[in-house]
Amino acid sequence: MREVVAVVGAGADADVVVVGAGVAGLACAHDLAAAGLGVTVLEAGDAVGGRMRTDRLDGFTVDRGFQVVNPAYPQLRRRLPARFLAPRAFLPGVLVHTGERRVLLADPRRRPDTVASLLSGRLVRPRDVAALAVLGARDGLGPARALKHAPERTTRTALAEAGFSEEFVEGFFRPFVSGVFLEDALETSSRVFHLVWRSMLRGSLCLPAFGVQSVPRALAAALPEGTVRLGTPVDRIAEGGVITADGAEVPARAVVVATSADAAAKLVPGLDVPAHRMVTTYYHVAPRSPLGRPVLLVDTRRRVLNTCVLSDVAPEYAPRGSALIATSVLGGDDPSVRTSVATALSEMYGTDATAWDLLTVRTVQGALPAMPPPWPLTRTCRTAPGRYVCGDYRGTGSVQGALASGARAAGEVLRDLDGR
Repeated sequence: MREVVAVVGAGADADVVVVGAGVAGLACAHDLAAAGLGVTVLEAGDAVGGRMRTDRLDGFTVDRGFQVVNPAYPQLRRRLPARFLAPRAFLPGVLVHTGERRVLLADPRRRPDTVASLLSGRLVRPRDVAALAVLGARDGLGPARALKHAPERTTRTALAEAGFSEEFVEGFFRPFVSGVFLEDALETSSRVFHLVWRSMLRGSLCLPAFGVQSVPRALAAALPEGTVRLGTPVDRIAEGGVITADGAEVPARAVVVATSADAAAKLVPGLDVPAHRMVTTYYHVAPRSPLGRPVLLVDTRRRVLNTCVLSDVAPEYAPRGSALIATSVLGGDDPSVRTSVATALSEMYGTDATAWDLLTVRTVQGALPAMPPPWPLTRTCRTAPGRYVCGDYRGTGSVQGALASGARAAGEVLRDLDGR
């Protein structure tokens, strides 16, 4: 796979300038280029990816925050063959730490050996097993459009109405969903929850073998050579294009802003920007895996959002003879949080986590948009004639949502420039 080449200086005039080389902007650029338009992508940073960035530290692969991909996402499947990402799959389920023991709740369709634990009564009541079956049939087998147009409420209300016991909601859904939507009140739109649940039932959560930045790198590699200019921040949108931070004008018939929501608001005054969630991920190194299974571990006491041994899922994430553990919490980093995380990990993994080395910490300010009801699953990208915005905050907070928003922006640009 070729690397993106940063082009210095202005090239030929573009039909469209895309500001930002995250996955939304790259998807938009790909669809525009495929339609025959001249596209220039201007990226302020030193690499493509936006929030999907990966670093190499002392031989370890460290994503900027714990992130997973689902190769079954329709947009991802359409754009990238799974082999390009070398996906390493998580076990289809969640390991729940109850305070006394760890209980594996797995998809019985793919792990029939776990049915006995589901029916044992240790965490799941018969009514919860029945409700899970109904939820799986509805979300996994029914048409997506039915979920998109279903009555909207909070996730908590939807789960109660679906027949789940309060104990199961608190013991499974709340700790698990908190890590998905980065909120611990189950206040996310039920429509968003059902669509995400559907994607989990129909696909597998994975780590790309060489980090999540493999996704934007592959998207960028599919663009015509020289499309992406790195290290080129945009200062403002002008009448006939954009003005970069160094004062250069880049002419264009249309401009698509595909940056983070906060950065987009500076370029597009009056843009409606939702609240965002902050998350911090701690990366610890141990001499061996404290778990030995490629599974996500959650805590019913919610001291952490989730934790997993990344190298159990993708051995490429750590050098031979070491294990890399990622643990995420809501909010920012401080010494008291580090202490509480180490205590929680010691109990959850049944070992002395205080002896582990802290490799690095990654805090992501705008990790996901808050998506309480009412939450529009799609919205127009057009903000003014020749001006468009896209990103996951314009749809659903996920890789699928970001890619779909980029595709939607490209479609609107093409319709407008064609005069239709």
